[in-house]
Amino acid sequence: MLARELDAYLDHIAVERGVAINTLAAYRRDLGRYLDFAMARGIGSLDEVAESDVVDFVMALRSGDDGHPSLGASSVARALIAVRGWHRFAAAEGQVTADVAHAVKPPAPGRRLPKALPYDQVVKLLEAAGADSAAGADGPSRALRDRALLELLYSTGARISEMVALDVDDLDTAQRSVVLCGKGGQQRVVPIGRPALAAVDAYLVRGRPLLAARTAGDTAALFVNVRGTRLSRQSAWQILRTAAARAGIGAAVSPHTLRHCFATHLLDGGADIRVVQELLGHSSVTTTQIYTLVTITTMREVWAGAHPRAL
Repeated sequence: MLARELDAYLDHIAVERGVAINTLAAYRRDLGRYLDFAMARGIGSLDEVAESDVVDFVMALRSGDDGHPSLGASSVARALIAVRGWHRFAAAEGQVTADVAHAVKPPAPGRRLPKALPYDQVVKLLEAAGADSAAGADGPSRALRDRALLELLYSTGARISEMVALDVDDLDTAQRSVVLCGKGGQQRVVPIGRPALAAVDAYLVRGRPLLAARTAGDTAALFVNVRGTRLSRQSAWQILRTAAARAGIGAAVSPHTLRHCFATHLLDGGADIRVVQELLGHSSVTTTQIYTLVTITTMREVWAGAHPRAL
């Protein structure tokens, strides 16, 4: 009976909802495991399932059960979506009197610690971005732009979206600062280090004029592409990944890599977390506190390797 009910639901989402083949396969796999779980409990029909059974199934997914490994929070959430969909369909079709799964929530995903590169690798990354090895007549200009972009990212902790949105007028070279426009249109003023300022000056004098001249009209954008228009987030990300490859950095890099490095290195250097919060543009210090977990992890690793009674 329960197996036939499942087949009817799978037919429904395949024919009437027209889900993709891969999605249907995922539903079949997740609900097949749910079917086995229910039948092992002696449940023969969907109207015999209680909310506690659904909760126990979620717990079994998280911890693992007979012949099945434990699943991560995102995989459990995906399986629960399939289970809730089946129960919702059965209730709508009058197969059951109540949807017992509607109130069951997936487990909260764990907070992933941001990945920060050691300082020496950051230096290699920045130097690789400024290598004059780019092909074509615009190679040197692009190299100056790429070095300025990554230097400014690391110096300010800006998001890549904030960086590519910068206009030339957002820079104040006399005060060594830049105005960043963050989430919700919130602006903040962040200082710029001398190495980043030198890289930006070199780009403004010898790189940007050649690139910006290729557009029909004037552009206010600080960072421009080879067509003279504003650099996109995707291009900025590619610049970062190319520099990482040139530097021989094996760790995965992302658009947030230098932002993570900025925050982690500041806290390692003794910066106050409230100041780091303001520099990052976080509305709550709770968001910034995840970086303290990184430094605590680093301290624990050093302690474990150095203390005679750590093990």
